[in-house]
Amino acid sequence: MNFHKNLRSRALLRVALLAAVVALSGCSTVKGWFTIDDSGNKAANKPNELTEFVPSATVSRIWTAKAGSGEEGLGLLQVPAIADGRVYAAAVEGGVRAFDLQTGATIWHYKSDLSLSGGPGAGEGLVLVGSLDGDVIALDAATGTEKWTAKVPNEVIAAPVAGQNTVLVRSNDGRVTAFDATSGERRWFWNHDLPSLSVRGNDAPVLGPGFVFVGNDDGTLTALSLVDGRPLWDQTVGQPDGRTELDRMADVDGSPALDGTTLFASSYKKQTMAVDAPSGRPLWAQDHGGAGRVGVASDRVVVADPGGVVWALDKSGGSTLWQQAALLRRNLSGAAVQGEFAVVGDFEGYLHWLRLDNGDLGARVRAGRDPVRAAPVVVDGILIVQTAGGDLSAYRLQ
Repeated sequence: MNFHKNLRSRALLRVALLAAVVALSGCSTVKGWFTIDDSGNKAANKPNELTEFVPSATVSRIWTAKAGSGEEGLGLLQVPAIADGRVYAAAVEGGVRAFDLQTGATIWHYKSDLSLSGGPGAGEGLVLVGSLDGDVIALDAATGTEKWTAKVPNEVIAAPVAGQNTVLVRSNDGRVTAFDATSGERRWFWNHDLPSLSVRGNDAPVLGPGFVFVGNDDGTLTALSLVDGRPLWDQTVGQPDGRTELDRMADVDGSPALDGTTLFASSYKKQTMAVDAPSGRPLWAQDHGGAGRVGVASDRVVVADPGGVVWALDKSGGSTLWQQAALLRRNLSGAAVQGEFAVVGDFEGYLHWLRLDNGDLGARVRAGRDPVRAAPVVVDGILIVQTAGGDLSAYRLQ
């Protein structure tokens, strides 16, 4: 138990140091965060206050539950996994739980003394989680019983991915490891060098037919062969340029979105790119974006940039369709799409529904008192969100 506590302390220290660097460097990296007004008084631009608006949608909370606790100070992006009518959620302290998607009723609870920091992921009849000290645990999706365990060299803060009889685990040292889904035997691993400084957090790889797509901390997107981990192509999404390590941060932290044969990825460098998945050929690039997940609708993609501006980009050509700046400096999550709305969370636990056609605010609810760091998940018209405090909520549009 002391070993887990020490790992957690080191993770907290890394987050605190990065937060201090960002705070001290705000003048050079985020224009307008610190300004001098006309009278010469120094003033810090605070997060935008939320203002009243006329709702154009009605959002109903259909259930709430508790996944556990422990994420608040670790800079994690724990996201529920949804499969076969169930919601699977994990917490640093609290193990793994399965809930009914429609009612929120608890189906099973796997208890663990490990600090479960990555996941869960679901697929191949498994629910998968990783820990702060590199444990990988595969559970039976139906019952929550343990099927197999494995080990990777570093903490796991991204959800493992399962498909095509393979489990893929991304650890925080830039390594992707493939395991046999049935036995847990390691098949291959692939390493990617990390930059000196990066945004805390990363997201799951994405599976395609025979492919694994990985967004990297240096701003690149890589395709690997699912058979043996061999790199097939690399593409730069965000160019890591600038005078300082902070300026060069270009993380692709959100999972790339695979839509047909097109990948959409976005970078902390405020750049978003559409890529032909089989070949890696760029289809378009746009200078708006962020490190979180991209929300994909029928004709557009939605991204939130590091400053809190939400953008809608034309899916076919990347042109800007609208921007919404009402949520500036509110530390927005990645975007999800629910019906005719894009949804983002913020640092005060609010969820914001923005109209896909024009970007206007359509609805707002508060999921909890803790931040919403990870993009919500939408399945069967139901939106599920997990706060940094481990609170789960399910919402339906009416």
